[in-house]
Amino acid sequence: MNMAYWLVKSEPSVWSWDQQVAKGAKGEAWTGVRNFTARQNLVNMKKGDKAFFYHSNEGKEIVGIAEVIKEAYPDPTDKTGKFVCVDIKADKPLKTPVTMAAVKADKKLADMALVKYSRLSVQPVTAEEWKLVCKMGGL
Repeated sequence: MNMAYWLVKSEPSVWSWDQQVAKGAKGEAWTGVRNFTARQNLVNMKKGDKAFFYHSNEGKEIVGIAEVIKEAYPDPTDKTGKFVCVDIKADKPLKTPVTMAAVKADKKLADMALVKYSRLSVQPVTAEEWKLVCKMGGL
């Protein structure tokens, strides 16, 4: 079974990496996604998959790695019943945050969803992109 890689975005003033870390092993539900492409990405996440944790708007940088600990279930914050969430826990911080500018500057990452679909809140990441960003982040 192959692990998939993802990127999840949150504004640090709404939900930060430090808040995610503070939740410990029990993690937290990744709620509030209201885009159908992002919803499908949540549905495709499997327990054990890894996700980059990206601070959007403020910072615009990948700051850590999270792990999916519970697969998609109905988002309790969605009154329409159309959207789902997953539970994630913090795995480890990047030694050096990887900025959006650094991602855009690397030609090997030109096709990364973060560059092409910058507003998408839950995105797939290829294995090659994962390795390169981890290296850029000092892992």
